[in-house]
Amino acid sequence: MMKGKFRFWIVGLVALATIINYIDRGALGFLWPEISSELGLTETDYAIILNVFTFAYAFGQSIFGKIFDWIGVRLGFVLSIVVWSAATMLHAVAHSLMTFALFRGLLGVSEAGNWPGATKANAEWFPIDERALAQGIFNSGAAIGGIVSAPIIGLLFVFLGSWQATFIAVGALGFLWLVPWLIVYKSGPEAHPWLGEEERQFILKGQRNAETNEIADYAPKTGEILSRKESWGVILASFFIDPIWWLFVGWLPIYLFNTYGFGVEEIATYAWVPYVGAMFGAWFGGWLAGNRIKSGWTVNRTRKTVIALGGLIMLVSLLLTTQAATPLTAVLIMAVILFGFQTAIGNIQTLPSDFYSGASVGSLAGFAGTAAKLAVVGLNFLIPVITVNSYTPAFVVGAALAILTVLSIFILCPEIKPLNANKPNNQLG
Repeated sequence: MMKGKFRFWIVGLVALATIINYIDRGALGFLWPEISSELGLTETDYAIILNVFTFAYAFGQSIFGKIFDWIGVRLGFVLSIVVWSAATMLHAVAHSLMTFALFRGLLGVSEAGNWPGATKANAEWFPIDERALAQGIFNSGAAIGGIVSAPIIGLLFVFLGSWQATFIAVGALGFLWLVPWLIVYKSGPEAHPWLGEEERQFILKGQRNAETNEIADYAPKTGEILSRKESWGVILASFFIDPIWWLFVGWLPIYLFNTYGFGVEEIATYAWVPYVGAMFGAWFGGWLAGNRIKSGWTVNRTRKTVIALGGLIMLVSLLLTTQAATPLTAVLIMAVILFGFQTAIGNIQTLPSDFYSGASVGSLAGFAGTAAKLAVVGLNFLIPVITVNSYTPAFVVGAALAILTVLSIFILCPEIKPLNANKPNNQLG
């Protein structure tokens, strides 16, 4: 094992689960030209199926946020990945809009557990100045999943010869992941037998806020969490920023299909490019936050600076996308958009652990995730309406969302530090 770096094995396994998560969810979009041709389904059917997934995913965030707080990280991930892997494999027997929607809904509920689970795992296993880096490593799993899912699904489709067999193959990956997870993740850092005492103390002592010497040990119930304006800052920032990511996750294959007439193989050739930018953005946002905190910046200044930087990058590049003249130009600009997205999102996702203790971190992360996916549901209904002639209106909407994301943090989170029960000025009303 990596002496003194065991915590990175944990976040590495979570990142690997995220890669599998994105391969599983991406299969439908990449295989849709074949599925729609064979079964006579339409783009409207695709939008309905996508929204069933997203709606289920939205409420799955809150459900699994509570589940992870109840049963812990180890068993929470087991439950989540077993169900989503089985749901992916069931796509192979889907034959209609109704059956695709049913299996997609099951996939959405269960895949949602990955995000509050990762936030909770990082809060338990990393000191404050490394949490954004850990979240960046985890988020890079989403980007890497986006990079590798297109070629993996394309190659599996060519090799196996059918979309049904492809679903079965990608669904099996999650069951393989369980083996190292159950071996490595025995408990939290307080009692893990493989964790050296020096690293254990580094983690536990590093969970105190450097400027206040406070540790986030405030763990309110749901009602009190939702009474705090800081909680709503996290929730609204997630609500506004997440549709930007899903504009590309959900619609990039369809954009390439409609705009350039691409088939499965051509989509696989281009669709991975934006996720390279996302991968570097995830690492950059985490590294920059850790670097600034270690250099003496407060957590408050660091989080807001990095989030604002990511928002600015998204704003400028989303507007530039409206002028893209070729598919290569478009996907390269999209890579910059997703770089900015990941720069910001990793720091937004650390905020639950900046404000609350582990007993409430999963809950707030789940509430934020639910709000985010409800926004994506709205986006999915909007996209077919506003992109009849071009995708320019969709990119303009994305630019506005980038601005609202940053404003949510700056207005509702006046100071990012551990909250406590004795400060009523932090409450709404």
